[in-house]
Amino acid sequence: MESQNPQTSENLDSNSTSLSRHNLVHKVKSNLVFRSKWAELNGAMGDLGTYIPIVLALTLAKDLNLGTTLIFTGVYNMLTGAIYGIPLPVQPMKSIAAVAISDGPDFNIPEIMAAGICTGAILLVLGATGLMQLVYKLIPLSVVRGIQLSQGLAFAMTAVKYIRKVQDFSKSKSKENRHWVGLDGLILAIVCACFIIVINGAGKERNERETSNVDDEERNMRSTRIKKTMANIPSAFIVFLLGVVLAFIRKPAVVKDIKFGPSSMEVVQFTSHAWKQGFIKGTIPQLPLSILNSVIAVCKLSSDLFPGKELSATSVSITVGLMNLVGCWFGAIPCCHGAGGLAGQYKFGGRSGGCVAILGAAELVLGLVLGTSLVRILDWFPVGILGVLLLFAGIELAMTCRDTNSKGECFVMLICTAVSLVGSSAAPGFVCGMVVHLLLKLRLHLFN
Repeated sequence: MESQNPQTSENLDSNSTSLSRHNLVHKVKSNLVFRSKWAELNGAMGDLGTYIPIVLALTLAKDLNLGTTLIFTGVYNMLTGAIYGIPLPVQPMKSIAAVAISDGPDFNIPEIMAAGICTGAILLVLGATGLMQLVYKLIPLSVVRGIQLSQGLAFAMTAVKYIRKVQDFSKSKSKENRHWVGLDGLILAIVCACFIIVINGAGKERNERETSNVDDEERNMRSTRIKKTMANIPSAFIVFLLGVVLAFIRKPAVVKDIKFGPSSMEVVQFTSHAWKQGFIKGTIPQLPLSILNSVIAVCKLSSDLFPGKELSATSVSITVGLMNLVGCWFGAIPCCHGAGGLAGQYKFGGRSGGCVAILGAAELVLGLVLGTSLVRILDWFPVGILGVLLLFAGIELAMTCRDTNSKGECFVMLICTAVSLVGSSAAPGFVCGMVVHLLLKLRLHLFN
């Protein structure tokens, strides 16, 4: 036999490497391509109703480094868009944030970051070992739908609270009823909500098809043109831009508080007490929510909204883990992906990774240019407008459960939802949903 020429082998390896790089570059470009420029820009606003209040609350209450957080979340968003090719957002870890705001002086930045690092490490191990994918396969759809419904309704109820009540984000408390008139009044929020409904309606059905009746061809063409024109109006972006303008009108002196340049970035100093408190008070309550909503529900929702682009539970778990194992050391807020954010981005037109890449680029620029001084502007942003954006994101997430047809699945889903909402956590609802699901399976086996 003739021996293979070493030079030929090297050429083959070189060609193979070049081809792999070409395929990777092509995939990234494909993931970031805009399906519609205005729709993707509009979709980027769909998660701000969740992101801004949590980040603002931690900045005001715990002196979170907003500039560092914006830089890291901006990079996370851009990488997420490039990797997954769908509008999968990066959100703050809600349970850790809630503990930090409500626990007073015993849970500060070191404890917050320790909780994020511990949560990230566990998710990374679950993903790398394949256990997360196993969990994803074992959890029944009815329980996943229950988690999605409870999270969607929780978002919607929080949104209504933002609209109706004046908020003190630094203490995570609602105050007196909001006035009807004013630059952050009820009328403003209602007008913004009506505007979005008129433009976006209830949202496009995923299986919606264009009719092609010859008799109705002219009417269909006119209807298609109107729908296309309406779809090109970035309703959420317009509403958000209105909020920014009103923030400056409400407090013109805020311009003097703006300082250009990035915030100083420092490595967080941890103590044994910070690690202990972070794990017990932050990681333990956050972990069930991260597994169920940030990984399991996100993967299921991605398959619902983007057939053929179902995310891997292994991959999502690993990326969430890596985000926190990097950013939390420098004081960036603990982050995860979220089904509510994905639903919100989709509701307002996000269809590709370019949607979250736009948002990420904007966050990165703001973090580098304005740094922590941006909090002065956000502090005067009309909260009612944030409530409107959050409301539509929550409703969109809740509506993904409408495909539950059998009475047994609805029964499990609603029990899971009720317990999750009353318990203010996904974990009790998940346990009850799984128990009821197994009892129904046992009953079916015994009586058939």
